[in-house]
Amino acid sequence: MNHIEDDIKLAYLIAIGILMIFVIFIIFVVLMYNKRQILFLKEKQLKESEYQNQLLQKELEKQKSIEKERERISHDMHDDLGAGISALKLQAEFLKQRAEDDNLKNDIDELLKTSEEMNISMREMLWSLNAGNDTLGSFIDYSKMYAQNFLKKTKILVITESENIIEETAISTEQRRNLFLCLKEALNNAYKHSQSNQITLSFIQNNHEFMMKISDNGIGISNERPEGNGLRNMKRRMQEQNGHCDITTENGTHLFFRIDL
Repeated sequence: MNHIEDDIKLAYLIAIGILMIFVIFIIFVVLMYNKRQILFLKEKQLKESEYQNQLLQKELEKQKSIEKERERISHDMHDDLGAGISALKLQAEFLKQRAEDDNLKNDIDELLKTSEEMNISMREMLWSLNAGNDTLGSFIDYSKMYAQNFLKKTKILVITESENIIEETAISTEQRRNLFLCLKEALNNAYKHSQSNQITLSFIQNNHEFMMKISDNGIGISNERPEGNGLRNMKRRMQEQNGHCDITTENGTHLFFRIDL
């Protein structure tokens, strides 16, 4: 009887031992599987990271290539078109000195005026193409200079102000170009229609948000008058840059242009 009980105990012990070995084996297999899965995921992440780095490198090379092309076009325009316009102005001024007919002199004056407008437009394009100007500081400085030059022969006083501007903040070429075109349109409208004697040009930065505000103390815009093409174009330009263009007409006209940098 004792012998049978010893055999049963031994059988139990062997069964428990086998069960423990089986459990340990299962745990070992699970741990090895998890380890292999972790290694697989790490390898996958590493490959994805390398792929993203390759894409980033290609994008950087593409951007450098675009910047080089912009610089080349800028230099070509400056050397070829700039020299051509200067030669045209000199020739027109020489002809004006020799001309005796008043009508001919008036025509030459128109030619000189056109060449000067072309020269200004070319300088604006060169500024727009130059990648070195893709900062808020550059945009604001150029905008102030343009506003002062545009209105210097008028009776309109230009006041400029800046708030929380970090000059080194990057701004894309497209944002810079569209904001500048909105500025030109707004100043031209104020000059033609506002009957104001003062324009305030404000630049405000709030972290990654940038706002340009153009205010005049003129007669404002009548609610009965529909939006003109100029205002529609300004709103469209801001929408294309995922920005906003708002207008108020209390005590003059106030235009607000907002973009995320």
